[in-house]
Amino acid sequence: MVPADQFTIEVTYIDNDHQFLKTLQVDKGTTIEQAILLSGVLTQCSAIDLELNKVGIFSKLKQLDDHVEQGDRVEIYRPLLADPKEARRKRAQKKQN
Repeated sequence: MVPADQFTIEVTYIDNDHQFLKTLQVDKGTTIEQAILLSGVLTQCSAIDLELNKVGIFSKLKQLDDHVEQGDRVEIYRPLLADPKEARRKRAQKKQN
């Protein structure tokens, strides 16, 4: 049984080498950064740099000092390899030629 001042969240990160998903019990008032640290993902996935990687909850960008709530899925995003707008432009040019 989960104490009244705690709730369940998930922390996830995926890249070419790792698939990380961990369910945690956290205290009310826990920040995204604290949840990430508690999950242990930083020790398993050395490519993560919280100063560079963006984070979010259910695909909505958030800040590291935002608080998590019951049922949240904290996501750590990889940096984009290519600008999506530039990639679309190149595909459109290719189709025209």
